[in-house]
Amino acid sequence: MKEKLVLENVNKIYGDGETAVTALQKVSLTVKEGEFVAVVGPSGSGKSTFLSIAGALLSPTSGRILINQKDVTHLTSREMSDVRVKNLGFIFQASNLVPYLKVLDQLLLVSKLAGKVGKEAEQKAKELLDQVGLLHRMNYYPEKLSGGERQRVAIARAFMNDPGVILADEPTASLDSKRGRAVVELMASEVKQRGKAAVMVTHDERVLDLCDRIVTIKDGMLYEKKADIVNKDKKPEASVLG
Repeated sequence: MKEKLVLENVNKIYGDGETAVTALQKVSLTVKEGEFVAVVGPSGSGKSTFLSIAGALLSPTSGRILINQKDVTHLTSREMSDVRVKNLGFIFQASNLVPYLKVLDQLLLVSKLAGKVGKEAEQKAKELLDQVGLLHRMNYYPEKLSGGERQRVAIARAFMNDPGVILADEPTASLDSKRGRAVVELMASEVKQRGKAAVMVTHDERVLDLCDRIVTIKDGMLYEKKADIVNKDKKPEASVLG
C-alpha cells in the first residue's frame, strides 16, 4: 500500500527564547491508503496544531511532511494552497457548509477551486451525493437539512476532488451518538472503498472501534501502543444518516 501521509520528526515551536512554546515534539506518523487513523488526546495536547500541519495549513519548525509522496515541507503559501485543493479533503465538526449555496453547489464550489467545471464535475458531484444518500436533497439549502445530513454533504464534498488524504476534525461533535457513529461509519467505508488515507481527531470514544489505529497525543508527542490497534479485518458498512 502506498504511503499517503507521512510526518517525520515534526516539531512546532511558537515564539523565541524564554517565551517559546513547543506545540509538537518529534512527531512521526505514516498513514497508508485504505487506512483510517484516530488521534485522541486532552484539550491543549497539540491536536489542532497537528491537524493544521498535516493539512498543509501550517509549516513545521523542523521535520518533513509528505502528502501523496510529495514533500510539502518548504512550499510557499500559494503552493500549499494548491496542495490542499488537489490532495486534501477536510471534514469539520460543524460541517462548514456555505449557507447560501444549495447542496449540489457546495460540491461544485470545491471543483471550481481546482479549476474543474462543466458537466463532468456536475456528474461526479451527483454520484457522490447519491453514494451518501442525498441526491434527492441536492437542491436544498443547508438550513433545510438535519445535522446528520449536513455532515454527509461535508463528507461528499471532501471527496469531490479525489484527494489522497482526508482529515476530519471532531466530525461527531455536534451530533448525537447514533448519527455520530453513522457519520464515522460512512467515512470509514468511503476510505476503504476509495483507497484513501484518513486521520480523524476526536474525543468520541464511541467510534474508535471503527478506526484501524488509535494514536494518542499528549504534550505535543504522539504515542501508539500495539494494544491501540483495532481489528483491521473489520469492514464497516455505510449507514444512512437522518
